[in-house]
Amino acid sequence: MIAFVQGQVAALSTGTAVVEVGGVGLALQCTPTTLAALRLGEPARLATSLVVREDSLTLYGFADEDERATFELLQNASGVGPRLAQAMLGVHSPDALRLAVATGDEKALMAVPGIGKRGAQKLLLEYKDKLGAPHGSVPAQKPLAAGPAPWSEQLQAALVGLGYAPREAEDAVAAVTPEAEIQSSPDIGALLKAALRTLNRTR
Repeated sequence: MIAFVQGQVAALSTGTAVVEVGGVGLALQCTPTTLAALRLGEPARLATSLVVREDSLTLYGFADEDERATFELLQNASGVGPRLAQAMLGVHSPDALRLAVATGDEKALMAVPGIGKRGAQKLLLEYKDKLGAPHGSVPAQKPLAAGPAPWSEQLQAALVGLGYAPREAEDAVAAVTPEAEIQSSPDIGALLKAALRTLNRTR
């Protein structure tokens, strides 16, 4: 119904971006990586997917068409709703998810909050013939765009946006601080991946 929205970013908060279109502010649910690429007051174009429920209409926003299409395909598996599909895309790029399914990588799916070992095994079977092959080279982690906020605040916001408790996020940030401090310009994407590894070890 709504393929994309384009306009000025009117507000940003954890998990949500408000884009002004024709004088109307549209609230879009976005992953931390998508939100990190947006700037308040600047123009943006986001691919969208409208999820209709009896009591709500929720608009999800994505960096590109591939993310949107993958989001919709992910929900074809039993037990996977829009929130879990979005969480998967918050941790992995579409190609990284396709590669995980193609190679049977349980741990990659278990890095997503809310997916355990059994769930990962089940999803690998269900997605086997649905997601397709990776389109190209797969980065280790989608990079988060650098912004004015300190790297630690960006990283903690990203982890909370993925469903971790604030205390868990704080501990994960502390665990990767030594790695960040030796970098002249911290790579938020790499630090997010390292933080997720520490969180998985403590589960």
